[in-house]
Amino acid sequence: MTDPHHTANRAHGSGTWPAIHAERAALAADLADLAEERWATPSLCAGLTVREVLAHLTAGASLNAVRWLAGVVRCRFDFDRQVSMRLAEQLGATPAATLDRFRRIVPSTTKPPLPAVAMLGETVVHGEDIRRPLGVRHDHPIETLTRVAEYYAGSDLVVPAKGRIAGLRLVADDGPFRAGTGPVVSGPTLALTMAMTGRAVHCGDLRGKGVDLLRSRCEGA
Repeated sequence: MTDPHHTANRAHGSGTWPAIHAERAALAADLADLAEERWATPSLCAGLTVREVLAHLTAGASLNAVRWLAGVVRCRFDFDRQVSMRLAEQLGATPAATLDRFRRIVPSTTKPPLPAVAMLGETVVHGEDIRRPLGVRHDHPIETLTRVAEYYAGSDLVVPAKGRIAGLRLVADDGPFRAGTGPVVSGPTLALTMAMTGRAVHCGDLRGKGVDLLRSRCEGA
């Protein structure tokens, strides 16, 4: 089972921001030659296109704690409205403008009041939300994926990942990630991470007696 102290030490280590910047740069490179019509492809985030998810990532890297709180107050503590408002601010007039705005925040260390590892998780998960519908494959470093998987397995802060895997044993077959007890769900670390965060389509990449339960929890999210 994952040692929470080991997780915390790694999650707040000096390697988190370089990993975030590397993931952002890789995503920008993957989208550099995307045909304009493909920017309207539905992402794995319900109701959002791949272009809108990219704008959401830009927004997250453009908000410090003060601006985030000001937006929450402006939206009368409606967090979904705040997310939509900030996304619209970063969308730009064209897909090229959306991508250009994202490129500008690749080296940013600005963040809302969240731990840096949460920003790494957002970058990895939303990057896959964009890539998978487009048929784009990216080989993430296993260290990055393990760090993100460990974070989500122990937290419901951003999404109810910890609660979603309650009573299940997750086992990666491509790295050291292990978490929980109960019926086993095994497979690639990326697929485990995406399923933890509610992406049911990734359950097709998993196996074990716990997969059906995890899928039902994803579909009920």
